Amino acid sequence: MIEYDEDVVVIGSGFGGSVAALRLVEKGYRVLVYEAGRRFEDDDFAKTNWNVRRYLWAPALGCFGIQRIHRLPHVMILAGAGVGGGSLNYANTLYQPGRAFFADPQWGSLADWETELAPHYATAKRMLGVVERYPHTGPVERIMAGAAEDLGVGSTFRHAPVGVWFGRPGELTADPYFGGEGPARTGCTLCGNCMVGCRVGAKNTLMKNYLALAERRGAVIEPLRTVTDVCELADGGFAVTTQRSGAWLRRGRRTVHARQVVLAAGTWGTQQLLHRMKQSGALPGVSDAVGRLTRTNSEALDGAVAVAVPESLELARGVAITTSFHVDERTHVENVRYGPGSNLMGALASVMVPGDRRLGRRLLSLAGRVLRAPIRQFRLGSLHRWSERGIIALVMQTADNSLTLSLRRRFGRLVMTSAQGHGEPNPSYLPQAHRAAAAIAARVQQEGGVPTEARGSWPEVFGIPMTAHFLGGAVISETPETGVVDRYHRVWGHPRLHVVDGAAVPANPGVNPSLTITALAETAMSFWPRSGVEDERPAQ
Repeated sequence: MIEYDEDVVVIGSGFGGSVAALRLVEKGYRVLVYEAGRRFEDDDFAKTNWNVRRYLWAPALGCFGIQRIHRLPHVMILAGAGVGGGSLNYANTLYQPGRAFFADPQWGSLADWETELAPHYATAKRMLGVVERYPHTGPVERIMAGAAEDLGVGSTFRHAPVGVWFGRPGELTADPYFGGEGPARTGCTLCGNCMVGCRVGAKNTLMKNYLALAERRGAVIEPLRTVTDVCELADGGFAVTTQRSGAWLRRGRRTVHARQVVLAAGTWGTQQLLHRMKQSGALPGVSDAVGRLTRTNSEALDGAVAVAVPESLELARGVAITTSFHVDERTHVENVRYGPGSNLMGALASVMVPGDRRLGRRLLSLAGRVLRAPIRQFRLGSLHRWSERGIIALVMQTADNSLTLSLRRRFGRLVMTSAQGHGEPNPSYLPQAHRAAAAIAARVQQEGGVPTEARGSWPEVFGIPMTAHFLGGAVISETPETGVVDRYHRVWGHPRLHVVDGAAVPANPGVNPSLTITALAETAMSFWPRSGVEDERPAQ
């Protein structure tokens, strides 16, 4: 008889793992959460993203920050790290997707998802403290509204729903959300550095809600532990092995036994584990569909940058994302900002080139634009006050495109790679994004940014789009032939193993997915019985 250390091990502490931790400990389970990243108090975050050791995640190099960057042949991925996962560096933007997402053929026949998820979206909004309409209007908001009008889509412009405590700027307030059970909060100062880590304490990260309440009820969180193996035991439980994150020597490997495991390590981390454990034989029942229907939210990151702007323009003042509009019925555009001094990510920006040309012609186009106006291009490309001179355009689509991820051996190591998957080809650039960036640039110039240009990114020049919303690859499905988990988020072939994060999302939502991941996690946890009570979910 196996002696179990825990009832449930949750791997990851992002939007899925945090929900699992709270709801399961509320139901009487012993819950242990492993998080590869470090734990941050508000003062621990970097003041600007130039503090690479506190901002970027590269643990083998001693960088234990909140910003992960991964690369595949077909996409560059921006993700989160730390206790609280992507909530630490996301843009606190909490949209609900449209009907196309709920009706997608991959899962649309399993339930009336729009109806079933509605109460769980409501719970997620309450827990994450959603303000349905960003309450301020400044130059950026006027620029975005004007760009939407110029594109003929002014009626689609709106202020974004955000998870921020506005209160009185800079003033500490007793917990305003959970009747005193949560931490005290400080009113937002509109510093713009939401994605570097909120040092003010206004951002509704998961450490301010789900995880704070889960720990209060007895859940245990172990940071800086990377899960290396998940092996099913003879009776259906699991051995979970971890080591110190980033350790070269003295890795401190430990194994615990758990009756059930929740995989919530983010799409990248969850897929890595599923692929490797299937190949090693530790989880032999994992569906062959693992890696299929991996989504990028069909995204592009472009923008507009000026050589100079008047101080009154204050492009860096506000929360990270404040407004949006739709270029067409499936293409959603949001403004994004970093605060003053946080200019590091500007190194990814480049001259915008026509994306429908071959690489050689794109490079010639780039070189031609630089040679025609070298001083202007040097000033536009400068990182000096970059965050104060421009607006990033985050563009997302509900298009049915995907990648298929798999493992390959490189230099003796197994690494993930990608190929084009089901549906349309995953786009290497979006013409709608170029149009939106040009319209935003024109409006910035009208407001006093002289001269202003639409800008692309270096990965896009080389045909590799960027995404901040990497999803899928272990998706909800009707059968193990068509996906990896059932409608209750149980892994086909391993019913005590659950995927409760972005990896289970079956389609491109076309909006920021954090609210949807949270609502799906709330739904999945609602089906779990209380500890010691018979499970009424049907057997697989």
